[in-house]
Amino acid sequence: FPAPGDPKVPVLYEVERTRTGRSFSVRSVKAIQHGKPIFICQASFQLVQESPVQHQFSMPAVPPPEELLTQEELINTFLQNPNLAERYRKQLNKIEAKDVPIDIKPVNPPGMFFSEAQEPKLLFWVRARGYIGECDSKVHCCVAAYISDYAFLGTALLPHRQHDVKFMVSLDHSMWFHAPFRADHWMLYECESPWAGGCRGLVHGRLWRRDGVLAVTCAQEGVIRVAQKPESSKL
Repeated sequence: FPAPGDPKVPVLYEVERTRTGRSFSVRSVKAIQHGKPIFICQASFQLVQESPVQHQFSMPAVPPPEELLTQEELINTFLQNPNLAERYRKQLNKIEAKDVPIDIKPVNPPGMFFSEAQEPKLLFWVRARGYIGECDSKVHCCVAAYISDYAFLGTALLPHRQHDVKFMVSLDHSMWFHAPFRADHWMLYECESPWAGGCRGLVHGRLWRRDGVLAVTCAQEGVIRVAQKPESSKL
């Protein structure tokens, strides 16, 4: 993402046929606004091929989505607490006001709405709102790309909740699609941040189908700038 986009301006897409092979093909895409690139993408496509070489990590053992509250239900529960600090009340109202086309059920919700530092890991069930159906798999991949960016970079902030975030934006976002899936069915999103420093944060993510199949792997790096406390004078 070389530059921010403008939702009010049309986007010109330049597509280059980088390579066309028998099994793999590559396309390079450049999105342009105001004569400058705002997004650069390289997409690799493969014909379906079988292989005896296959393995995957194990899906985390978590409660099913039917046993968990939605993000909206959790927010309403916290807002009903008269002892909730006004700072957090404003943050929760801001989240609640967003019209997000995703159903979200956090697995570990207590740490998501409090200021205590926690391990840089998140687990939540996600799915697109509404019915998509058995259509072209690329449609589900596009929806998963949208889903994968939600709250992703914020995982790197979990150990540093004492800081006031001034600026946070993605630098790059990569996805690998491993198995067919339905984006309008519940999937477990496992997010973790192995590193942060130098005003940047790195996050990894895995989207699991309910049957334990690893469907998508994601990685993202982003800029994270927080308010710096002025150093006290030693004089």
